[in-house]
Amino acid sequence: MLCEKKGGSTRFFFIFLRKEKRIDNIEIQHFIAKKADLLFALSWKPNVSTDSESNEENEDCYAVMPPLEQFMEVPSEDRRELFFRDIERGDVVIGRISSIREFGFFMVLICLGSGVVREISQLEITALCPLRDVPSHSSHGDPLSYYQTGDIIQAAIKDIDRYHEKLTISLHSSALPPSLSSTKLGVISSEDLPLHYRRSVEVASTSETYEKVLHHSLGFANPSVVEFLLGKLGLSESSPPSLMRGLQSKNFNEEDFAFALRKKQSASWALKCVKIGVDYFKVGRHVEAMNEYNKALEIDPQNVEALVARGALYATKGSLNKAIDDFEVALKNCPTHRNARKYLCQTLVERGGQLEEEDNLLNAQNYYKRALILDETFKEAEDALLKLRKHMQKSLEMREKQAAKEERQKEKKIETSAQKLRKLLKEEKR
Repeated sequence: MLCEKKGGSTRFFFIFLRKEKRIDNIEIQHFIAKKADLLFALSWKPNVSTDSESNEENEDCYAVMPPLEQFMEVPSEDRRELFFRDIERGDVVIGRISSIREFGFFMVLICLGSGVVREISQLEITALCPLRDVPSHSSHGDPLSYYQTGDIIQAAIKDIDRYHEKLTISLHSSALPPSLSSTKLGVISSEDLPLHYRRSVEVASTSETYEKVLHHSLGFANPSVVEFLLGKLGLSESSPPSLMRGLQSKNFNEEDFAFALRKKQSASWALKCVKIGVDYFKVGRHVEAMNEYNKALEIDPQNVEALVARGALYATKGSLNKAIDDFEVALKNCPTHRNARKYLCQTLVERGGQLEEEDNLLNAQNYYKRALILDETFKEAEDALLKLRKHMQKSLEMREKQAAKEERQKEKKIETSAQKLRKLLKEEKR
């Protein structure tokens, strides 16, 4: 991120270091010089994918940042020199048409669409697109009549005169390398501008530091950002590269690999969120507490403390089923967690009480039994189950008595009807 190519970007690194840290550490310079072959060569990166050269940017996956030199006091002459040193044929550039002539049009570059990202919008770099490199459109006899001054154009670099600092561009897709063959050349809208350039325009109107912009970026908080960037750069987690030649081997312990270390870091980060959530919970700010617990579980979905804390909050708000789900997952991940077991037993008993009030006695009995399976000594569940069984026995006896009473009334009713019938027959006979 700080050193993209050997030479110029190293100079950027030193300028940035002096500006931000106010130090001039000769040891860092010696380290970079000594490790230059590893820092700036691609040979240590296995299976580098050509997709990494693509100009696709996804703010949801990783932090898309403005060019680094935008945050540093780099002279325009140096930036211009580095631009013409790094630009290559086939690179994608974007600019606005400044003038249209009979032999083609000129445009002033505003940003790059591929390759090394540079801050060039203030450098007034002009490129020529000759008439032969402008594709014709069926509705326009003259290819240039399709374009107007001020149009935003995306084009490919065709020729470079580094000594005189002149560029020739083309709108034909044949000027693109295979890795960028799908790139659209021609007129584009402002919405099609690269995300790093749009972010650069936003930052230009503020005085935010690189670190602040980075931390405010949505992709920076993505828990899967490391996996995404490893895939984008073609790096392997099983044989990670190292700048220490003595460690460039596969003899690493499992706990030294990125996955294990990242798991520890995620757990630590999640616990910080849980602590903040507990503080919110103690002062009655339940919405903020829930947000922190959810954030913790986004970072580490199996974090037991976050599950227990969220389950407790669900139970407090009356969402007992959700609370039971969280406690059960927490107990599954850590069977020895005392609070998870304790809170789950309490919530099961409370839920059983609700079902008992709803006269759903069988399900209530099941919840009490589940609590006792988790903890045979849990007195609340034992008392509730005993009370429920007595209630069920009493209800059964009452039902039996009611049924017997109804049976007697039915028999009496039949007997009364028979007497009336006999009386009627006797009167009729008389």
